[in-house]
Amino acid sequence: MIKKTRKHPAGINVDRRTFLKGAALGLAGIALPPAGADAGLLDDFFQKHFREMNDEEVRKVIDRLEKEYSKKYSKDIKVKATKPMENVMFGYGLDIGRCIGCRRCVYACVEENNQSRDPQIHWISVLKMKKGSNLVDLNNSDKYYQPDQVPEPGYFYLPVQCQQCEDPPCVKVCPTKATWKDKDGIVVIDYNWCIGCRYCMAACPYGARRFNWGQPNIPADQINPNTHYLGNRPRPKGSVEKCTFCIQRTREGRYTACVEACPVGARKFGNLLDPNSEIRKAMEHFRVFRLKEDLNTRPQFFYFFGVKSNRPGGGK
Repeated sequence: MIKKTRKHPAGINVDRRTFLKGAALGLAGIALPPAGADAGLLDDFFQKHFREMNDEEVRKVIDRLEKEYSKKYSKDIKVKATKPMENVMFGYGLDIGRCIGCRRCVYACVEENNQSRDPQIHWISVLKMKKGSNLVDLNNSDKYYQPDQVPEPGYFYLPVQCQQCEDPPCVKVCPTKATWKDKDGIVVIDYNWCIGCRYCMAACPYGARRFNWGQPNIPADQINPNTHYLGNRPRPKGSVEKCTFCIQRTREGRYTACVEACPVGARKFGNLLDPNSEIRKAMEHFRVFRLKEDLNTRPQFFYFFGVKSNRPGGGK
């Protein structure tokens, strides 16, 4: 994102993110843009939260971002603002018994969601764990194993990403309300309002959020030009990001990139409100659990084993 600055009364140049951080910490005292400032600077400074904008305001911001990204990457970049569909609550399922730890989901996610190549950022972590180990102990696992040697005898693989909690602790701690849970169950982030305080990272019990310590780098020939404002558009340095269930795809009725990339069909996705959806059928017929259920965050990301449950209609 092009850095825009404004003058502090003491003559110090500060950008919008610094202004927000100062305001959030109670350190007000930064002057408004000077008289005669260009329209783009004023628009950026006074931009509302995305969810507070009307359609005209959203279109204005989208147009500005599309021009900015297209110039930076020398490619026609589209930024969507697709809203949640009615009567849809997304849910995700993962069959641990099928996962072979190949990490194709990780690489597909990187390509689809414009994650930085250098420094490297991954939204999905695939953990190699000894059979019989405690699933809650996510820290004592190996996520740096060699994917060309899988699956290994005596181990199973546990992919972890944003759990899209019904009661997300990350949302509660954000001082600028830059993150929230949308109507279709996706926990989203407005990167323009994120100040990089990392409170959300500390609050997340699943280690699912990633911080841009450096300027994200994506080669122009690898950029995915089909983006969403709340999802895979290019992010600025100093912002936090995470899985958004491929919001640019799923809000248009498509599968996530990781579901399509899985070679063994271990990943399931769909509408929890639809009794005929793939995710509902998996939940009704297999033994299901959620990570760290004792924390009562109520994830909408479910894990199951390819074994019939004892529920009515589920077999044995």
